[in-house]
Amino acid sequence: MFRAGLLYLSEQRQVFRFVRSNGLAKRFASRFVAGETLDTAVVAVRDLNARGISASLDLLGESVNNKGEAQAAADTAVAMLDRIAAEKLNSNISVKLTQLGLDLDHDLCVANARRVLDKARSLDTFVRIDMEGSAYTQRTLDLVEHSLFADYPKSVGVVIQSYLYRSTADIDRLIGLGMRVRLCKGAYKEPSAVAYPAKADVDRAYVALMEAMLSKASYPAIATHDEAMIARAKAYVKSQGIGAERFEFQMLYGVRRDLQDQLVAAGYRMRVYVPFGTQWYPYLMRRLAERPANIAFILGNVVKEGLK
Repeated sequence: MFRAGLLYLSEQRQVFRFVRSNGLAKRFASRFVAGETLDTAVVAVRDLNARGISASLDLLGESVNNKGEAQAAADTAVAMLDRIAAEKLNSNISVKLTQLGLDLDHDLCVANARRVLDKARSLDTFVRIDMEGSAYTQRTLDLVEHSLFADYPKSVGVVIQSYLYRSTADIDRLIGLGMRVRLCKGAYKEPSAVAYPAKADVDRAYVALMEAMLSKASYPAIATHDEAMIARAKAYVKSQGIGAERFEFQMLYGVRRDLQDQLVAAGYRMRVYVPFGTQWYPYLMRRLAERPANIAFILGNVVKEGLK
C-alpha cells in the first residue's frame, strides 16, 4: 500500500511543482540526483571516476509534449556525449524513447535516436535505451531491434525488467542478437496481468535471467543493490570461470556507495547511473517506492548535514 502511494505521488504534477520549490526536498533529492544541470552532473561523474567507477549520464524526464521538446532532448543527449568526450570522462549515456518523441511520431523518434547514435558511434561510445512502463516494452524493443541495432550494434543496448513475465523470452532473443542488456528488477507500478506481484517471484526471475546473461550475453549489466543478488552473481561467475571483464555491476547514484567501493576494491567493474535535470521528482519517488527504508536513511543524512 505504501509503495503504491509513492508511485501514485510520482505522477502528480501539482505535487512536483510544490516540492521543487522546497529547499529541504531538494536536499533530500540530492542524495539520488546529481543536480539540475549538465555541469553539476559532470562534477558527479568526475567524482565517481576518481573512485574507479564508470557512469551513465541520464537527463531525467519522460514523455514530451511536442516535436520541439523531443528535438531539444536529442540535442541535449548529443551535448552530453560531446561533453563526455571533451573532458575524457569514463561515462556513457542513457535515454528514454518517450523523451525523443515516441508518443508523438514513430519516425520522429527514430530520427532523433539515430542522430544521438550517430554521435555515439563517431565517438566510439554507447547509449543505453532505458525501459519505461510495460505499455512501452514492446514498442521500445521493436524500435531498437528493427530500426537501430543493425546500424549501431556496438553503440546501443536496452534494459530488461525481471518483474515482467515476458522477460525470459525477451532475454533469450536479445542474447541471440548479441545486444547488450542491462537487467534490473523494475520500478513502475504494473498490474499482476503482466508482472509478478510478489518480491520473491521477482527475485527468482532476476536470478534466472542474470545467470543466463552472465553465461551467454554480450557484456551484460547486472543492475542491483541487493547484496544477496550480488553474492549470487559473484558465486556464479566464479563457478563458471567467467572473468570480471566480461560483465559489470550497476547501481544508482547515491545508493549503497559503500558497496560500490567494495566491489571496485574486489576487482569488479562498477557503473553508476547518474540522473540529472529539473524532472527529478518522479524519479525520486520511484526510487523511494523501490525501497521505502531509503526515506529514513536519506532524511537522517539531510538533517545531520543541515545541523552541521
